[in-house]
Amino acid sequence: MLSVGLTGGIGAGKSEVSRLLVEHGAVLIDADRIAREVVAPGTPGLAAVVAAFGEEVLAEDGSLDRPKLGSIVFADPEKLAELNSIVHPLVGERSRALEEAAAEDAVVVHDVPLLTENGLAPLYDVVVVVDADPATQLDRLVRLRGMTEQDARARMAAQATREQRREIADVIIDNDVPLDRLRSRVAEVWAELARRAHQPR
Repeated sequence: MLSVGLTGGIGAGKSEVSRLLVEHGAVLIDADRIAREVVAPGTPGLAAVVAAFGEEVLAEDGSLDRPKLGSIVFADPEKLAELNSIVHPLVGERSRALEEAAAEDAVVVHDVPLLTENGLAPLYDVVVVVDADPATQLDRLVRLRGMTEQDARARMAAQATREQRREIADVIIDNDVPLDRLRSRVAEVWAELARRAHQPR
């Protein structure tokens, strides 16, 4: 099995690359999706969050009110650290279980938005960075996601720099290109990852 860490700045097109890798046969483990699953209604994760932050973080239907929780934790580094101490171990446990369930020769792609920021590169056999010019990222966030330019710039500034991501990359996928060129680049990268997955360790 080959463990791949996939990351990229917001608006760089990481989701499109992960989708294309899945088309080729990758097993995708999406950290953001798992983070939502481990605090779904009825889970021990949600119970722990409510115990830490109070019933006010619940929506009327009993699910987690993410905007409300966000307004609490993002204004207070200690509370954010407390939330992370609840959620991150659950995400790690679920991710390991999914990886262990994959076939021996699988290419397991971990989609991890904050891989660079959290110093997680050593956890993976290969780190793939989806790279785009900041102007391209900004355009996508405003035009495709409907963010204000100010919000988009703030989200980008809160992440690692382009240079920091490129420094930890084993493979860089340039996504300042038309979709057909991105497809052919992902196919090249997939061929290399699949070759490595089949090599004896």
